Amino acid sequence: MKREDILIEALPYIQKFHGKTIVIKLGGHAMVDPAILETAIRDAVLLHYVGMKVVLVHGGGPEITEKMRAMGKEPKFVAGLRVTDQETLEIAQMVLVGKINDGIVSLITRGGARGVGLSGNDGNLLYADKMKKQRVREGDNEREVDLGYVGEITHVDPAVLHTLLDNKYIPVIAPIAIDREGGSLNINADLAAGEIAIALHAFKFVNLTDVDGVMDAERTQIFRSLSLGEIDRLIESGVIGGGMIPKLEACIRAVKGGVESAHIVNGNKLHNLLLELFTNEGVGTMIRA
Repeated sequence: MKREDILIEALPYIQKFHGKTIVIKLGGHAMVDPAILETAIRDAVLLHYVGMKVVLVHGGGPEITEKMRAMGKEPKFVAGLRVTDQETLEIAQMVLVGKINDGIVSLITRGGARGVGLSGNDGNLLYADKMKKQRVREGDNEREVDLGYVGEITHVDPAVLHTLLDNKYIPVIAPIAIDREGGSLNINADLAAGEIAIALHAFKFVNLTDVDGVMDAERTQIFRSLSLGEIDRLIESGVIGGGMIPKLEACIRAVKGGVESAHIVNGNKLHNLLLELFTNEGVGTMIRA
């Protein structure tokens, strides 16, 4: 396709998305590969300049693990969730808020826009309760495990985000929440991004991850578009399983909460964010009500 044809194909989408809110979850390999992350941020800045209200939510699991090991602390996981004692929480805050968040804001500035770094504690953005004990199976035995300072979001107050977006800033949110006593809790970034998208009445929620999208049983074809009912049937039949299910949970929750569409996109491939939004076929999987 000629370059001018690509621009013409993008025009109706740019018109449709102008003034709309998009929440983008940055995750996967992009969080440890500076070149990939910089490209993703540049694409987000482009969305900002064509008139979209862009909100970024980031994870940082690999960097937290790396920092823990450098400090002589071995990470522990249960059912894919990090067991978070007080020391681990402090390390997570150090990495998420002090390093990754600040780095993303710097990339936004380099791209010519204005970013503001936040955690869920700022402006009481994210409220959470401590997660209940998780029941896990080990061999033939089941036991309950306390994950420590890990939270489940109970409420999102988007007031600070509206203020920033109305003043042409790009908010960058680290997944730390505040509890009822004013303490901090570690939050799953996918779920935090989905809840923020609902609270903002976002038009789109995009999960940039390490997979191309939801694939068929043979793993040869990507489902470009799925309804909630189709997802249920694919999970029941075993076509969707493993690590894809938690990725879909945040998307399903967002769509059920009023977000028009959610997308799972491989953020490791350059400019996939733009190709998913501004081309007819897209490159990932779109989930719709």
